[in-house]
Amino acid sequence: MFRGISSLNLDDKGRLAIPTRYRDELQDCCERQLVVTVAVNELCVGEAGCLWLYPLPEWGKLEQTISKLPTLNKMAGKLRRFLIGNASECEMDAQGRLLLPEKLRRFANMEKKIVLVGQLNKFEIWNEDAWTAKEAEWLAGEDNDGLEELGTLSF
Repeated sequence: MFRGISSLNLDDKGRLAIPTRYRDELQDCCERQLVVTVAVNELCVGEAGCLWLYPLPEWGKLEQTISKLPTLNKMAGKLRRFLIGNASECEMDAQGRLLLPEKLRRFANMEKKIVLVGQLNKFEIWNEDAWTAKEAEWLAGEDNDGLEELGTLSF
């Protein structure tokens, strides 16, 4: 399970260094094989400034779930196109670096400063400015969509 936030920098080649606290777990769970793709929001549209990074076994579970969606459903098709169509396999090297494909870096407007956010079974990779803006939006607390579904949640 991945948790926590790390501020990172992309190098000149578009690589990020996975924090050391995750490297052994990524070696154990997926032999450093990962999949990066665009993040999508609740409307199945690309989330500006964000990518998702999955260990290969977790990605396989997601692909199985998506493959069972109806092929003629408009939202399912949009989801497949964004997630699967933009997915790229990548391998963490011996120094813990991961090359983000140029197309995905452009999509998320990632040039230098990024934020890696653990999300249990995956990571979110955010452009630092997009993360800061989204965090401010969440803190403003004006969007209550889906709140009723969390009614039984206890901490």
